[in-house]
Amino acid sequence: MISSKYDWELMSSFSDQTFTKAAKEEGLDGLAAQILYQRGIQTPEVLAAFLHPSLDKLHDPYLLHDMKKAVERIRRAIEDYEQILIYGDYDADGMTSASILKETLEELGAECQVYLPNRFTDGYGPNQSVYKYFIEQQAVSLIVTVDNGVAGHEAIAFAQEAGVDVIVTDHHSLPDQLPDAYAIIHPEHPAGNYPFKDLAGCGVAFKLATALLEQVQPDLLDLVAIGTIADMVSLTDENRIMVQYGLSLLKQSERIGLQEMMRLAGLEAGQVNEETVGFQLAPRLNALGRLDDPNPAIELLTGFDEEEVAAIAAMIDEKNTERKDVVQAIYEEAKNLVQADKPVQILAAKGWNPGVLGIVAGRLLEELQQPVIVLSIQDGLAKGSARSVEAVDIFQALNDHRELFVAFGGHSGAAGMTLQVENLEALSDVLVAFIQDNQLDLTQKPSLVLDEELDLANLSLETVKSLEKLAPFGMDFAKPIFYLRDFQVESVRTMGQDNAHLKLRLLKDGVNVDLVAFGQGHLAQEFSQLKNLELAVHLSVNQWNGHTTIQLMLVDARVHGVQLFDIRAKNSPLPEAVPILTPEVKDDKVVLLDIPERPEDLQELFAGKDFQAIYFKNQIHQAYYLTGYGSREQFAKLYKAIYQYPEFDVRYKLKELADYLKIPSLLLVKMLQIFQELDFVTIKDGVMTVNKQAQKREIAESQIYQDLRKTVQFQELMALGTPQEIYDWLTK
Repeated sequence: MISSKYDWELMSSFSDQTFTKAAKEEGLDGLAAQILYQRGIQTPEVLAAFLHPSLDKLHDPYLLHDMKKAVERIRRAIEDYEQILIYGDYDADGMTSASILKETLEELGAECQVYLPNRFTDGYGPNQSVYKYFIEQQAVSLIVTVDNGVAGHEAIAFAQEAGVDVIVTDHHSLPDQLPDAYAIIHPEHPAGNYPFKDLAGCGVAFKLATALLEQVQPDLLDLVAIGTIADMVSLTDENRIMVQYGLSLLKQSERIGLQEMMRLAGLEAGQVNEETVGFQLAPRLNALGRLDDPNPAIELLTGFDEEEVAAIAAMIDEKNTERKDVVQAIYEEAKNLVQADKPVQILAAKGWNPGVLGIVAGRLLEELQQPVIVLSIQDGLAKGSARSVEAVDIFQALNDHRELFVAFGGHSGAAGMTLQVENLEALSDVLVAFIQDNQLDLTQKPSLVLDEELDLANLSLETVKSLEKLAPFGMDFAKPIFYLRDFQVESVRTMGQDNAHLKLRLLKDGVNVDLVAFGQGHLAQEFSQLKNLELAVHLSVNQWNGHTTIQLMLVDARVHGVQLFDIRAKNSPLPEAVPILTPEVKDDKVVLLDIPERPEDLQELFAGKDFQAIYFKNQIHQAYYLTGYGSREQFAKLYKAIYQYPEFDVRYKLKELADYLKIPSLLLVKMLQIFQELDFVTIKDGVMTVNKQAQKREIAESQIYQDLRKTVQFQELMALGTPQEIYDWLTK
């Protein structure tokens, strides 16, 4: 069945001639203008600033807490030829953050090296043993962390006590107690006054770089764009400015590592946008950190050795393929552990790769629409990731219970954690209690804002190009979503590995448009049959063999009223996880599998029920609709044949008689029963005798005959009627 994942909210239209005129002068059509107006961009001045971002509008980095203190310390370290360690993180944001600071410090002549922690050996956050190694073996006297959390109190205290200053730069949720670092640069620092709180780790690193270089360094913005998009922070304010500039740099990138990675991903430089970064480049970088040592990524992003960089890019591409396989395997295992009766899912098992558990948790969250924590068990510890619905702030729910954890960090929608296995039950209890105490409704679907209703007949490439001028899209400035209805589904076909995806061809008023539905391959039958289908879609373009066409991307789908599906074809499989209709079944979606002999029995199954979806398989084990109820000629032919015999053993001769008369055995049995009811024959112990003195009677006088006629008509409806005709009969 097709079920919407969201509650839809269609935005109202607006009328502002001044703004519309200004938008038109900027090359925007009415649809693009309306979307911007609905999103708070409502004056010509604000519109111009939005469409023409300037680096001059970036905030002063010295508004960040401890920025001056950090800059002075780093400059002193450079002047004194101190060894500086940049300590990053193993995801794309951490990789780009470290690369930004590395290139900045090298430009300033610093003695610096980079270390990205290995999630399998070092864990997340500052690691004391790593700090100890670099302090004692590499003579490091200053550590600058980037995107590495505001934690690691013990490691930072160890370094400071050893006379090594630690400067923390980060953007993750702040703990109640901050570490005793030399400086903490964070846009949400309680003692700070930074006007924009949603920088990514790479954004904070870029701010430090700007302060150190005493000017904005545009050449670093390609790295900022990758890290910001990858970390899914708010794409507003200065993040939008930096990402927009960064994407333009990526289109003509001179970084040979990025060039090679794009080539392996099948991307042309001119095709780079926020979506290709988010779905192609960033996942490849993340795959390295999820499965292996992340440090080669620094050389990929900053190196100049073509041979070495090509080898790293190829290795990363292989890791990305491996990551997909690992994710799928764990996902299938984790799905089998789901307990449907619980409001939260704590799924833990031995042997799962901890590096991909966040992806698995995200996939399960999408399906289940409830908080999901996926953990790998090893040596008595459970380590993994949480993902949560909008209604449940997972960080808030768990932050007051840090006694449960060996390590914990995150934000409202996601968190990472390590805990003792014996605390898993307590973890579940804490989450359940949080939901209950705060009376959170997990059944409520998240809202989905639809920007405008779309008319396929009026859709053009110019419309899409106008909307593209509003890019980049991301968090807090989502790609426009359009409402679509009153169309026909002309064709549906599966595509992709294991037929996981769908391509639909939609038709309205002679206009055809393709729609791609990722992950919906299992619903091919449903999409091909449903009436009153409504869609929420993105607009995009498809370029193939030199042709550019409009393409829709499915966001959500819904149907008003009951959904009726015809799966009567022999090769039509039964839908997964949909129960067979019986008197005991309480589900709102069912499969009508076997048709009972009596119509009344079937109607009873539907009495008082309000189904959302019915799949009609309608198996008929005695198919009288194929034999009919006997014609006058067939009855006459039968009587003439049996009249010749004083006795006839129907037990052994029935098939011969059926073959002789060319009457199906199933019907022949009923005809003989009718003859017996009308006293034309007597059947005792399988032997039939013709009553030659029987009175003449009409076949229609037989109750068996009347019932057979009803059965045939009933079965004809069940076998040959449309799903709507069947449903109307069942519910009349």
